[in-house]
Amino acid sequence: MNVTSTESELRALMLASSDGDAAAYRTLLERLGGQLRAYFKGQLNRINRGAVEAEDLVQEALLAVHTHRHTYDPSQLFTPWVYAIARYKFFDYLRRTKQSIKDLPIEETEEINVRDDGGPVESSLDLERLMTSLPLRMRQAIQAVKLDGLSVREASEQCGMSESNVKVSVHRGLKALALQIRKKGRNDED
Repeated sequence: MNVTSTESELRALMLASSDGDAAAYRTLLERLGGQLRAYFKGQLNRINRGAVEAEDLVQEALLAVHTHRHTYDPSQLFTPWVYAIARYKFFDYLRRTKQSIKDLPIEETEEINVRDDGGPVESSLDLERLMTSLPLRMRQAIQAVKLDGLSVREASEQCGMSESNVKVSVHRGLKALALQIRKKGRNDED
């Protein structure tokens, strides 16, 4: 089992499995299992937890990947999507077990506190729903610059757009998202 599968290998397996290739899907889950196991063991080791908890978290994360695989955008990187799921599963574990923040290294406590309300998963799902109404190029530009943290130049290269088109797409896309949110807020009040 290759614990250090590359982005391109994992992404190719995910795309093949999305097209119905069962063997690719099994291979994807095996490789992800190895990588997630290493990730969770590292996280749990720092708070003096063991392999049993890591296995539980691996299974939870793989189940989440399975149930949310339809939300993966093939135009985006795959491993950040998977590790976002894994990170949320780890934070959920900390909340569930009421693991004390004092047991975590100081540099991680801020991240735990910021995400402690459980809202990010719901917010990311809401954002994905909102973003689907935008044109593909606009979605790609917003994803690259605002969500993935790329510079405008990097986003330009990734999206195959000029830098000014990236800036315009992000600006117009954010305006359109804000309008959708306002409309949704008004509808929820009715």
